[in-house]
Amino acid sequence: MAADAQDQLTGASSAAPLLVPLADAAGTRDTPQPLVSHGCWYPSADPTGEHVAFICDRTGVPQLWTGPVAGAPDGPGIHLLDADPDPVTEVAWSPDGRWIAYTVAPGGGEHTRVLCVRPDGTGRRIIAGADTGSSAYLGCWARDGSAVAVTVAEPPPALGPLPREDTAPEERDVFGELPADWAERDGRATLLGGPRRGEVGPRPGDESPDGAVRDRLTAYLVDPDGLASPVLVAAESGAATLRVCDLGQDGRLALVRRGPRGRREAVVVRTADLGTGSVLRVADGDPWIGRFSPDGRTVWLRSDHEREFAALLAAGLDDEGRRTGLSVLAEREGSDLELLAFGDDGYTAALAWNVRGASEFQTLGLPAAGPAAPAPGGDTAHTARRPGGGPADTDGTTASARGAGSDRTDPAAPWAAATASSAATAAPPWHDAPRPAPWGGATGTAPPHDVALPHEVVTRIGRAGPGGLVLALSGSQRRPGVWWLPRGASPARTPWSSRDEDAVPPGRPPVRPAPLRPAARDGLVLGGWYYRAPGRGEGRPAPCVIHLHGGPEEQERPVFEPLYHELTGRGLDVFAPDVRGSSGYGRSFVDADLGTGRYAAIADVADCVAHVVLTGRADPTRLAVMGRSYGGYLTLASLVWHPDLFRTGVAVCGMSDFATFFAGTEPWIAESAAHKYGHPERDRELLRALSPMSRIDELRVPLLAVHGEHDTNVPPGESEQVVRAARERGHAAELLMLREEGHEFRRADNRRLFRRTAADWMERHLTG
Repeated sequence: MAADAQDQLTGASSAAPLLVPLADAAGTRDTPQPLVSHGCWYPSADPTGEHVAFICDRTGVPQLWTGPVAGAPDGPGIHLLDADPDPVTEVAWSPDGRWIAYTVAPGGGEHTRVLCVRPDGTGRRIIAGADTGSSAYLGCWARDGSAVAVTVAEPPPALGPLPREDTAPEERDVFGELPADWAERDGRATLLGGPRRGEVGPRPGDESPDGAVRDRLTAYLVDPDGLASPVLVAAESGAATLRVCDLGQDGRLALVRRGPRGRREAVVVRTADLGTGSVLRVADGDPWIGRFSPDGRTVWLRSDHEREFAALLAAGLDDEGRRTGLSVLAEREGSDLELLAFGDDGYTAALAWNVRGASEFQTLGLPAAGPAAPAPGGDTAHTARRPGGGPADTDGTTASARGAGSDRTDPAAPWAAATASSAATAAPPWHDAPRPAPWGGATGTAPPHDVALPHEVVTRIGRAGPGGLVLALSGSQRRPGVWWLPRGASPARTPWSSRDEDAVPPGRPPVRPAPLRPAARDGLVLGGWYYRAPGRGEGRPAPCVIHLHGGPEEQERPVFEPLYHELTGRGLDVFAPDVRGSSGYGRSFVDADLGTGRYAAIADVADCVAHVVLTGRADPTRLAVMGRSYGGYLTLASLVWHPDLFRTGVAVCGMSDFATFFAGTEPWIAESAAHKYGHPERDRELLRALSPMSRIDELRVPLLAVHGEHDTNVPPGESEQVVRAARERGHAAELLMLREEGHEFRRADNRRLFRRTAADWMERHLTG
């Protein structure tokens, strides 16, 4: 990893985004009556912490709202800020309080644009993504609120066939046009574009030898007032992702997240010359990976650099943004740091840990000094001990520090306990001599403070004024909501979030799932959650739907899922497993399905079925499989690899043939997907063998496919071709195409239609 790579951006070919004024939003003049059962999520507070902008589907579509953190439900302070029907996906209130930036998905599709609006609903304007064919999404705000970062994706003008030279013309498959150096092998994984791929900024002569035109991601700072021209922060051709996550207090440095899934990196970019400083691997998942310290000498990161599980790391920086030190501030054995946010003071971190699928939340004081440069003669390292304790508390949270002449964060000897007098004069905890732990008074830090949560999973953390936080929570017994966490208090539900008892109509409460840990045939321990239909006692095998999540790096969580509620209400049990490739179990588990490991993931589905059958939960004669996105692919694969196991299947937005998927998906999706599934040319035979369409003659049961008409991640043709092939072979097969939807189904009426259609199908084939 080239931590000191010097990239220079020159001659950017992409046009900077232009502001497009729109009619004023509805604001306080048009606040419709809410649905009783609704969800609120993605909170972002104003500078005072008294009001929050958030996404809410109380009208049936996810839209932009604002409301106070306290007060009466549906009081006068709750406003719909944008009544347009386009779903909202991200929200960020500016630090100066003058603007709210948000990302919308026109027509429910995958191409998004970024808008800004004033808190009173006036001044609404598109600031990026207005051009036809482009897409844009949010980055961070400048610390003074003068500009907001946006990333603009511009696909190449055209894609053409790239046939293999060693095949006859009539035997050639058609893929998207790919440069000859598009990927290299790195062990079992695929890294894209050779040793320079993923570096921020183009190089002279970076055109591909075959003349291919690559898609391009560019990140800009945009003044929503339109008084200053957009400023280019980073650009990358053939990129998978590019997001500006933070800007230093003085604006000298930008923190950029880039790279394909499984190979994300945090890059420190100098805004003056667009050169790169520190480059460090960071974890997948939430894109908001970290933040600079107020003095700009440290960047704090949620990272799995040379680790099995993500932890909180501190990287010291010099004036050029190059890394001078590296330390671990907080970690938990067997658990990922899933979400990371920071308080208004800049030295308080909020941490959400993924502990076997549920969240554990804590706040932590951060040291005022960053990791020091290594002493002459080599690296040093220290493991912090809390006063009166060992290297780790019983909850597994630890702190450690070390010099950083290398990227390694290997463990080292513990250092001496501190007295009260020595703590007052101790040097920063990264110096070479023994010193007090960074929880002590020398650095102004405090022991981590654990916060009890009213529900199982934290989905987002945001600042809320001096000392306060806002938390988006989900749980098995409620729909998503937002809680306010004042300093020193317990979380309090905001007045505009629905009550727990309103999650579903009266009469049938949500099912609380039970965790299961099946074992695969090769001994790998899997995970998942089992939902038993109400009214059925233990020991009575039930018709069961195996539901497979997407990603494949997603993870099943114990949260209320309306689809599962619909299925269990029809008397069907649901088992939602985490097969290999899922997150939450460490990097090795995520990477276990790479390459030919995909066959083992398909076998995991059968092993999960065996577990619920042999433990007496599921009836082996009444089983079905279902999944969305990658889970839709895995559903189709399970039906043709295990044709005698299931009575039926429902594939939602799933890939049926990798060749047509790579030919039709977005270029940046293809870049990222190639790492996970394989390169469409170099791994051509493997991808052909893994494609369900290659084994479609093995299909023996009825199939329902569901797709959004505007899906450009997995084009609708993937469902159309497998339904057509099933019908040609005499099987019952149907296709439900949802209007005004993309890869995600965001509209309440479409989600309801999907749930009921899928449940009707399952009920007919499992109980009829």
